[in-house]
Amino acid sequence: MKKTLFKAFTGLFLASILLFSHNVNACTRVVYHGLNGTVLTARSMDWKDDIPANLWVFPRGIHRNGEVGKTSVKWTSKYGSVITSSWDIASSDGMNEKGLVGNLLWLAETSYPKFVKDKGKAGLSVSLWLQYVLDNFQNVQEAVDFLSKEEFVVVSSNIPGTDKFTTVHLSISDKTGDNAIFEYVDGKLVVHHDKSYVTMTNSPIFEEQLAIETYWKGIPGTIMLPGTNRAADRFVRASYYIDAIPKTDNTRVALASVFGVIRNCSVPLGISSETEPNISSTRWRTVADQKNLVYYFENVLNPNVVWVDFSKIDFSENGKVRKLSLSNNENYAGESSASFKDTKPFEFMGL
Repeated sequence: MKKTLFKAFTGLFLASILLFSHNVNACTRVVYHGLNGTVLTARSMDWKDDIPANLWVFPRGIHRNGEVGKTSVKWTSKYGSVITSSWDIASSDGMNEKGLVGNLLWLAETSYPKFVKDKGKAGLSVSLWLQYVLDNFQNVQEAVDFLSKEEFVVVSSNIPGTDKFTTVHLSISDKTGDNAIFEYVDGKLVVHHDKSYVTMTNSPIFEEQLAIETYWKGIPGTIMLPGTNRAADRFVRASYYIDAIPKTDNTRVALASVFGVIRNCSVPLGISSETEPNISSTRWRTVADQKNLVYYFENVLNPNVVWVDFSKIDFSENGKVRKLSLSNNENYAGESSASFKDTKPFEFMGL
């Protein structure tokens, strides 16, 4: 029996290395299904270098365009949102006032459709992909139904000041616990839509992540869980713990449990490897309480968790764009909606 288990563990270890040894920046995302409508979505942002983040309040009624030229898709936001920005050029995480959550994670295997500026099909800069979803949809089903029509293409470019081409996939979840993942593979949009899709990391494509999950379900987590910071191991730990923690409607307990899961899947600050550039330190974490509409943010360089209670925010068309500056490690604690400042919106990265 011991030899059989050893062979199984060894085979899985080797398979994990082969499947997940890609040069990517590492993040993790999990969704918790509790009792009586308790749903929380957590993610970590892992990056090799500093990735300045700020919190923004966007009210309804903002006029936007896809920032890719004359054929940019245009819209007016139907729903207000609180988002985490990256470098104040993109929305990388957030929740809207209907409890729809979006998370952008790196995916090295991404291959976007061809796009010719100012000609042909409508386009949307990848920096606005998540924001478009939060602005326009109140649940996962609405987003899946519309985005599956592919009325526009997502357009990417290099991160400013680098030669790193932006390749991401998008996960969304809503207050019912429904989930969907959107990826561009070989130039085509692939949509994975199911309430059970509660865990996602970076590479490989989500279809292969599901294969890893199926394999590990045959091995009890109480006996063995992989412990490295590779994407495969983080995926397995996140999948196991998000299901193993107590199912409750006690928000305090659920929040503590979910933060414990996402911290367990994080990479300590300062950890890096010259031979494994895919290993990146966790820079910040978020947890979105989709039942009570509270958005939590944790900067690893600060000892405090900051949160925003949506009931204290004016999302109406008369509301203001507001910003909570965190990129210089400003220190806040607790419910911080009163600390946001009226601020001119940042300009989304485009072509």
